[in-house]
Amino acid sequence: MTTIDTGTNELLCDLEAGVATVTLNKPEKRNALGDILTPALRSILLALEADERCGAILLTGAGRAFCAGGDVSGMGSNRGKGDEAPKASPTVDEAVASLIEKQESLTLRMAELDKPIVAALPGPAAGAGLSIALAADLRVMADDTFVTTAFRRIGLSGDYGSSWFLTRLVGPAVAKELLMTGRRITAEECLKLGIVNRIVPFDDLATEARGLALELANGPRAALGYMKRNVNRAVLGSLRESLAVEAEGMVRSVRTADHKEAVRAFMEKREPQFNR
Repeated sequence: MTTIDTGTNELLCDLEAGVATVTLNKPEKRNALGDILTPALRSILLALEADERCGAILLTGAGRAFCAGGDVSGMGSNRGKGDEAPKASPTVDEAVASLIEKQESLTLRMAELDKPIVAALPGPAAGAGLSIALAADLRVMADDTFVTTAFRRIGLSGDYGSSWFLTRLVGPAVAKELLMTGRRITAEECLKLGIVNRIVPFDDLATEARGLALELANGPRAALGYMKRNVNRAVLGSLRESLAVEAEGMVRSVRTADHKEAVRAFMEKREPQFNR
């Protein structure tokens, strides 16, 4: 086994028998995305794309979560740290352009990477964490957990391809329901809807997911890469256009009072009181 340095303990990576195992490693925060973990994930995807030793990527989360999405404690405010002055807010256009770039270097890169990606979900995937799981080619899920789009809960519209991936997996009517209600989707329902490929007992998850990744890594790599590309083209509207639309909605919803109230309510463990 070869350990690959990611530059942070929040993201682990090792390479063995052609499979690069990438682990989101913030179990105390349910592997929530943040200013250290997310850039490291982008960087490791670039590195693995160029690494000829890697035939498949296995993406998972430490502990009993896959990824809780964005770290909510850092949302809803533009205040500085400590005694710093409040940060100047970017314009809508600047924020949209920045988010598009961030999305394209993560979930778009995953979708376009020639190497197959298997996501192993030991626990919940929520918000952008679910988007990342959906950007993988195949998903294996513990049978006692759930996923949720979650954006509604914090007054946001969604990003990182959530609407694009869901619509292509489950159809527009179900995608709208899952996004607009934000309800929990059990493993059994995920399997029935086609959101995941396999569900297994938690104790079998690591073995099952690694076995699948090994099968792919040891297969005809070029052919598998073309298969992935062919399927993507078969369903492609335009992910790039979808990301741009999502980015604008996300940036605009960040600026709403509903978002700020939803974040306060989340942190205070109460139901939000929206002004209507």
